Amino acid sequence: MINPYPGIGPIDHIGIAVVDLEAALRFYHHTLGLAAPVIEEVPDQMVRTAIFGSGDGRIELLESTDPDGPIAKFIAKRGEGIHHVALRVTDVKSKLMELEAQGVTLIDRTPRIGAGGHHIAFVHPKATGGVLLELCQHCEPDPQEPSRH
Repeated sequence: MINPYPGIGPIDHIGIAVVDLEAALRFYHHTLGLAAPVIEEVPDQMVRTAIFGSGDGRIELLESTDPDGPIAKFIAKRGEGIHHVALRVTDVKSKLMELEAQGVTLIDRTPRIGAGGHHIAFVHPKATGGVLLELCQHCEPDPQEPSRH
């Protein structure tokens, strides 16, 4: 099937904000039986993540590592639950420039590094009907950089 949206691929993952990552892991891994996740701390984002799956449509659990971090603030305001939907893009920097030229409200004007070393950027919920949208460009890990696991 030909992708009618050049530069945008499938849903990469759904981000779910949780208060207690260990409790969430017990449910998703032990109760539901999902394969063991990749667990990683992303200091720049003030989160600890657990990602289930390796292909399209992954699940990313997000636990705040800082009471002032974005996930902690999200949970304080809205409670646990879906935090964002991530779409895979081939070139996040170009997609951001394209969206900005169209007047789309962005949170990030330049990509940052997210879990797995991927380049990510967020589109403001004001532009998407209330959904925090992450653009996610998969990148090969840099062998010179130490693992964050």
